[in-house]
Amino acid sequence: MPFSAATRRLLDWWNAQPAIKTRARKLAIQIRHREDQLFMVLTLVIGAVVGLTIVAFIVLTESLGSWMFPDAVAPYSLRSLLIPVIGALVTGILLYRFFPEARGSGIPQTKVALAVHGGKITLRTVLGKFGTSVGSLASGIALGREGPSVQIGAGIASVMGRALGLKRKKIESLVPVGASAALAAAFNTPIAAVLFSLEEVMGNLHAPLLGSVVLASAMAWMVLNLVLGDEALFSVPEYQLVHFSELAIYAFLGVAGGFVSVFFVRLLLRIRQYFLDMPERTRWVQPAAGGLAVGIMAFFVPGVLGVGYDIVGDQLARTDSVAATVVAAMAVMLLLKLVATATCYGSGNAGGIFGPSLFIGAMLGGTVGGAANLVFPDYTGAVGAYALVGMGTAFAGIIRVPFTSVIMIFELTRDYAIIVPLMISNILSYLISRRYQKKPIYEALAEQDGIHLPTAATRHREGRLRVRSAMRVPTEMLEADMTPAQARERVRNSPWRAWPVVDGRGLVGMIGGADLAAAEARDAHGRLVDAADVRAGPHLHDDHLLDLALERMGEARVDVLPVVSRLDVRRLVGVVGLEDVMRVYGFRELRE
Repeated sequence: MPFSAATRRLLDWWNAQPAIKTRARKLAIQIRHREDQLFMVLTLVIGAVVGLTIVAFIVLTESLGSWMFPDAVAPYSLRSLLIPVIGALVTGILLYRFFPEARGSGIPQTKVALAVHGGKITLRTVLGKFGTSVGSLASGIALGREGPSVQIGAGIASVMGRALGLKRKKIESLVPVGASAALAAAFNTPIAAVLFSLEEVMGNLHAPLLGSVVLASAMAWMVLNLVLGDEALFSVPEYQLVHFSELAIYAFLGVAGGFVSVFFVRLLLRIRQYFLDMPERTRWVQPAAGGLAVGIMAFFVPGVLGVGYDIVGDQLARTDSVAATVVAAMAVMLLLKLVATATCYGSGNAGGIFGPSLFIGAMLGGTVGGAANLVFPDYTGAVGAYALVGMGTAFAGIIRVPFTSVIMIFELTRDYAIIVPLMISNILSYLISRRYQKKPIYEALAEQDGIHLPTAATRHREGRLRVRSAMRVPTEMLEADMTPAQARERVRNSPWRAWPVVDGRGLVGMIGGADLAAAEARDAHGRLVDAADVRAGPHLHDDHLLDLALERMGEARVDVLPVVSRLDVRRLVGVVGLEDVMRVYGFRELRE
């Protein structure tokens, strides 16, 4: 029977069943009325499904990696040179042809989905992220599994929410729920997963969905432990503070970690921008550049391959003093992993920077601790303790989530005695990173793609008036190629004092009446954009708080600002003027 005929017969049968239709409508009404209870049940289901998915992700990645590298890789092995290149090339083709949203770590994409797309992450993206990340990580690419896990978990939650027909707000609430569950399973750190989901994904530690995030994280953690067992990711000896003055060395480690974090972030962004500026047709082969960089390094130093948790574990287990050659080896590994990770991520491979940041931190901590142990052997503890603190230090400086980094290291090691040195080192690293790298890494990555994520102030203050309540459609726009004389004639009777200038790509900037008059006097028949030197200036997004519009108008000394899309700052969606803001706040009615 043809499909269309079968469909018609099914519809005819459904229309002929009024009793069933009535019961279905009543059930739908009951579900809507009990949406909160459904949401709680769905939270537990998401936690279980995401937990099983991440367990499969871990097992498949490790099994495929063991197949590709069956024995311990020795220096000068062609396998370590070729496999990363082949793996990156294959996954690069898949990312370019079928799964463009699966490039990178997945955390910036998750934040964009939450802030701009109403929490929508497609099933295709979830499947693509799973498959390409498995291929990349198993082939030895110097990236981690935690970032991809976050996008996979958030995507599963989004798909399930949309399949049940939940409202947009509920779907948005499910995204951090799925992200938390995924991270709890990927890292075996349920508390840190909750904090990261709220601190980074939501940007609000006081988010009202805390209970749901905790439930999903706990459920995913239980699934992980039922399937793979309850073992900490790293096993470390008991920590002891040898001398009170040792805290000064941990403080120095925090300062060093801050500057290393800034260097890593800037290098990654610079490399990524270089690849973004290349022609679009080369996008499919770009990941192979990261694979080649890793392969060349691994040919001489095999420890560069993969995320390197085994090497981190060895450093954390050190309880004795180390020789100068070991300290030098850790410093070399720090530099190589830093460059390898920045190149792999910048060239567009699928994988995250969670794990590599811990590796970088462990090597930095081991280097600082080893050097201190050589100089002050009677006043310093084991090198492993410094490697442990270094992990949190680099994580706090690179990812910029200081609360999460402290709790995460505690959960990974289950050693409470390390907390005080960890807090000292982490906060110094965080402050230095924030001072010298103004934008957090995930926000900077989104801006490289032309996407402006909401700030913490925008996310936190719910219920306040937004720019969208005051903006209006721009009815008077000036083309960049028209002459100043033509522009002057077009706005002769306009009630506005400034107008948007656009070209074929979108918004160029705003021009005020005084600047337009000056341009006409200078060159009445030239191009408006040249005669007036129109450039991009301050702008707004429709979800900005309305008082921010007043602040930016005051800073720029203008009374009209453009409102642009978060996905493309050149796409004009409206304008808002001082009179519009005053009208929304009710000042027009007071004057009248």
